Amino acid sequence: MRFAAGFGLFALTTTTALAGAIEGPLQIIVSRDLQTLRVYDGDTVVASSNVSSGKEGHTTPTGIFSILEKKRMHHSNLYDDAPMPFMQRLTWSGIALHASNHVPAYPASHGCVRMPDAFAKTLYRLTQRGGHVLITGGDAAPRRIDHPGLFRPEAAPADEREFLSDASLRPTIPNASEGAVEVAMHMPKQPSPQPLLQRPAGDPIRILITRATPRDAMKDLQAALNTLGFDAGIADGVAGQKTSEAIRAFQTAEGLPVDGKGSTALMDTVLKKAGRDAPSNGRISVRKEFQTILEAPVTIKDPAAELGTQFLLARTAEGGDDIEWFAVTLDNRLPAATRKRLGIAEEGSIAQPSSDPVASVLDRIEVPDDIREKIGAMIGDGASVTIADTGYESETGKGTDFITLTRPGPPGAYSTSSVLRKKESSIVRIE
Repeated sequence: MRFAAGFGLFALTTTTALAGAIEGPLQIIVSRDLQTLRVYDGDTVVASSNVSSGKEGHTTPTGIFSILEKKRMHHSNLYDDAPMPFMQRLTWSGIALHASNHVPAYPASHGCVRMPDAFAKTLYRLTQRGGHVLITGGDAAPRRIDHPGLFRPEAAPADEREFLSDASLRPTIPNASEGAVEVAMHMPKQPSPQPLLQRPAGDPIRILITRATPRDAMKDLQAALNTLGFDAGIADGVAGQKTSEAIRAFQTAEGLPVDGKGSTALMDTVLKKAGRDAPSNGRISVRKEFQTILEAPVTIKDPAAELGTQFLLARTAEGGDDIEWFAVTLDNRLPAATRKRLGIAEEGSIAQPSSDPVASVLDRIEVPDDIREKIGAMIGDGASVTIADTGYESETGKGTDFITLTRPGPPGAYSTSSVLRKKESSIVRIE
């Protein structure tokens, strides 16, 4: 266990003990159906509370969020300057966790997640800006997973080898002169007790793996045009006037019909001319401290099958010499029109407890070795990976991590309560 043992059930007056007993990034999971909030350290529940989420007409959105801002006292910009103590913002459009003196056992808020005052105060002390909050329809719980497709931290650099020039060897040549023969040899040092885990500076990285979009394809086209000397501007995926002019110039130079449009046929021609492969059907993006620092193509095998919505969080392993990954599968029912647009043949069975949806999805994702190496140099405690069919959401932007919204099925359609029941002995309840 990662936290101090022997908590049992705490009274209100001892809740501050919890805040000093846990180290490292935590994961918060809110269930709208159960009106509960659970705090996880790895796969262990370390605290739990009742909550009140958004009422009908103001339903709290479900998905993967992170804490964007923390304020001990905040007043609502939308609802009559209402007080929101110990506010932890999840979206810039107005969704947050906060304390309230009215937390009934049913949805009653205007979209935020209300918590009892004492619990909200303790939770505020436990969390950090950037920490993850998952909001689900039913139950969800993290589970430890090991898979060769998961990112691993770079190994600590090997010790440099030393010269050993004072080894005495017995001469093997008959009648050789007496005395020792001095040689120069490479002898490795005794291994020093260095941990494998690298500790990158700054906040943990956030990784999103999703299907490539038409905008991603346009980025590839713009980058290829720039490589060929046709100035398409910044490769941002927006086909503006500069991109159209670059396409026209390329079409003129190649003797093609000139229309300035980025068709699939034109893209294939430009990429081939630039010596690039055809666009991949997947994309990986990395953010650090709310800024995108890396984007690259990946390949998704069996693209007609759903990826679902998978979330993974890295935690330092016991002993501190590696990381462990903890995975959550979120219930996400894609509308038929969305599946058709994405080329998904039919709704999968990702919510079935007999399957291992995360492992099966990781089996299908191929990340280029050079990209995997770059990410390995940045991975560390608290890093996360989101895998989703639908990719960027409108809430994702400047000053956010990747925000993924979901569409949960009907209540009770997806449950991991059997996992939760095994953890009940270690839950700290603060009502």
